[in-house]
Amino acid sequence: MSATTPGVPEHANLPPLASRFVEVAKLAWQPTRFPGVEAKILLLDRDTGLLTALLRMAPGAKLPDHEHVKIEQTYVLEGSLVCAEGECRAGDFVWRPAGSRHEAWGGPAGGTMLAIFQIPNRFFEPDGRETDMLGADWNETWGGALFR
Repeated sequence: MSATTPGVPEHANLPPLASRFVEVAKLAWQPTRFPGVEAKILLLDRDTGLLTALLRMAPGAKLPDHEHVKIEQTYVLEGSLVCAEGECRAGDFVWRPAGSRHEAWGGPAGGTMLAIFQIPNRFFEPDGRETDMLGADWNETWGGALFR
């Protein structure tokens, strides 16, 4: 099994088919390379790219130009998430088809959301590089998972 919850070392000793309980409040918010955007990774499968995360965005914090390579799902817990197509408010859900591309930002009060990605987003850098949320080369890191 390649799925893990980073920062929860006690999971390593569990049998392969055991449930993995995560005390989310004990996970630290991790800064991303985007100012005002933090994440708690709840599930990451490096082999397939499956990623579930809590995202917290400060008011107006921006996720620049990116593509949802496969379907992305977001449930807004607090505040809102905004893009050129509209605003998703607390208690609402938005999903985006594979191949959709946009920028997104935290609403006027910021936002906290549960985000589920079939594979991590591909960010388009001004210099032409394609990266993931951490700044790693997207194709090197996730390209192999795209076809699994």
